[in-house]
Amino acid sequence: MKNQSIYNRNITFKAIIVFTIPTIIMMLIQQSYSMIDGIFISNIIGDTALSSITLISPYLNFFVAISAMFASGGSAVVMKKMGEKNEKEAREDFTFLILLNIIIGILLTIFILIFTKPLVSIFNANEIATDYCFKYLFTYAFFIVPNLLFSNLQIYTIASGNTKRAMFSAILGGIFNIIFDYILIKLFNLKMIGAAIGTGLGMLITCLLLGYPMFKRNNLLHFTIPKFRRSTLFKSISNGFSEFASNLVSGIVMLLFNHQMLRISGVDGVAASTITFYVFSLMSAMYMGYMFGISPLLSYFYGEKNSKNLKKLKCISLRLIGLVAIITTAFSIIFSKVLVGIFTSPNTISYNLAINGNKLFSFALLFVGFNTFSSMLFTALSNGKISAIIAFSRTFIFLVGTIIILPILFNINGLWLSVPVSEFLALILSIYYLKKYKKTYQY
Repeated sequence: MKNQSIYNRNITFKAIIVFTIPTIIMMLIQQSYSMIDGIFISNIIGDTALSSITLISPYLNFFVAISAMFASGGSAVVMKKMGEKNEKEAREDFTFLILLNIIIGILLTIFILIFTKPLVSIFNANEIATDYCFKYLFTYAFFIVPNLLFSNLQIYTIASGNTKRAMFSAILGGIFNIIFDYILIKLFNLKMIGAAIGTGLGMLITCLLLGYPMFKRNNLLHFTIPKFRRSTLFKSISNGFSEFASNLVSGIVMLLFNHQMLRISGVDGVAASTITFYVFSLMSAMYMGYMFGISPLLSYFYGEKNSKNLKKLKCISLRLIGLVAIITTAFSIIFSKVLVGIFTSPNTISYNLAINGNKLFSFALLFVGFNTFSSMLFTALSNGKISAIIAFSRTFIFLVGTIIILPILFNINGLWLSVPVSEFLALILSIYYLKKYKKTYQY
């Protein structure tokens, strides 16, 4: 079959680049969804509204965490079985996991709609910020199901060899997101409600575009009668737990980071950190896009016991990540004023704080790609334990330590440097595990 050709072609640098460019573009577009909200919110509603998005980010990250867990962990199970030529069982598992995401999404929607008020009240923000938080989270709850399906349908579309479809679906979703944001926030003056609806509809449209082809039997992965297997559920959760943990604790870490920023620089500092995280997330999305592209290949070749292709993929990946790390770091530092200026007006307090912060923060881009690759590599190889150790260390243990300690020594500059330092410490851990398991997995 045509959509299986990537698994049968010779693995070369050019072939991998051609295959992953659409997934990289896809992730950049996907990351832009939240950035688009940020641009409209900060420029039309104001910095307080932008800070409100940061405050409720732990809840938004929780939805992403569940989606990421089943997307990465589930695809590792499904594609390993594909590599083992157990295609019928792989498709049954795929259908079951998609259905499971829908059920969880419905349950979360009901929960959020009932408990929105107490969930936003715990931030102890002022009345205006609390109202912004409530309106955005309550409205966003109606789109939790497409939120969970978003990453899952993307990675299974990629696994089917349809990287261009994944990319174009994300582009169309992004375009509609911009249109909806403009109409709802700018023209209809719906403010935070409009921002949430715009993002939700962008995701919903992408899910419909990606889900439709999976009803066709000529698709490598297509819907069939699902079958519950306890082993599939357990392996999906254990394999993807690192992605769940890293996304979940990122919300907790964000709260700690903003608490420190509030103490040092007030609300303007929180707005500046929000802008800086937007820029950082956009740059690091390229690594996630690349890993989204090659993760199914890694799982397939692992199931096929094709150590030759595993070695090629690892070597190509490390070279490519190293090149991108240098380019993105330099770009982010050199064009800090341009990047920050997208979100806020020049000569404001938050603008000046974000300029300085982004230049220091950008050094994390030198290391984040290697750590992302290491963690997701072990997920693809069905070693959720090592993947979780790397991910949890870099996103929680190291980061919490640096957020607490460095500001004591270097004030706000220490806070900006907390992420680069934690990523560097995680790099040492990643190198250790890559060397330790080299013979085990023959990569």
